Amino acid sequence: MTRLKQLAFTGVLAATLALTSTSPAWSHHSHAMFDHDKEVTITGTVSQYIFRNPHVFLYMDVKNDAGETITYTVEFSNLTNMLKMGFAATTFKAGDKVTVTMHPLNDGRPGGNYIVATTEDGKQLGRL
Repeated sequence: MTRLKQLAFTGVLAATLALTSTSPAWSHHSHAMFDHDKEVTITGTVSQYIFRNPHVFLYMDVKNDAGETITYTVEFSNLTNMLKMGFAATTFKAGDKVTVTMHPLNDGRPGGNYIVATTEDGKQLGRL
């Protein structure tokens, strides 16, 4: 192999390694913030639904036992997985009543990672 071919091969190899090591799959965050040993079910009113990558979020206003409104942040999956499971940008809108079963946040804040969402008409949407 000539010196020029070796340099070209080395350059292509370096570029390939650089591109593959920075792919989104390598930089995905952990789900360690959620308690996967617990499931919590909440019912409330949608205040905001954000359907975009890297993750979809549902913000829900839920009344606690004292009658106070608490806003929960529910983290869903990425757009590709959400579409496969039947979710769309129009699945939820502000004012919709929704029930969500989720793995709660470890630190006690109101929120979690969804397991299944049930719309007011009873349609269940869940993980793959």
